[in-house]
Amino acid sequence: MGAWELLLVGVVVVLGLCGVLVPGVPGSWLVWAAVLWWALSDPRALTWGVLVGATLVLLLAQAIRWALPPRRLREAGATPRMRVYAGGGALLGFLLLPVVGAIAGFLAGIYLYERPRQGGHGPAKAAVGAVMRSGGWNVLTELFACLLATAAWLAAVIWG
Repeated sequence: MGAWELLLVGVVVVLGLCGVLVPGVPGSWLVWAAVLWWALSDPRALTWGVLVGATLVLLLAQAIRWALPPRRLREAGATPRMRVYAGGGALLGFLLLPVVGAIAGFLAGIYLYERPRQGGHGPAKAAVGAVMRSGGWNVLTELFACLLATAAWLAAVIWG
């Protein structure tokens, strides 16, 4: 697989990660399609293993999301800027403390967004709880699965 094609796969993966945070955009499907494209372009045991692993993780995330309450983030006061804070926090947390850091980073991003708006720790903490109850777990589940698939793809590209 050439460098340009690999770069395009990476762009689609990044678009998928961003798409998780935008309502109506099939972020996890974009991440999966990018990994599929990569695996079909470079058919080796490692690439097929990453594709199978990404498929299982993303399907499991979809099953978990179906069991969770539907998204009602707007009713809880979620804004596009809050999604940027939450997504950035999840990505930073994932990089600093691999895998589990995404959850703490997601929650911290929402908190950091809400603290100045709410005027203190108590109201910001309550706002984080309201956002998570109204669909934040749904977004976090999908984003976490996409981050796992992306990390597996990136590790295979770099070290495989």
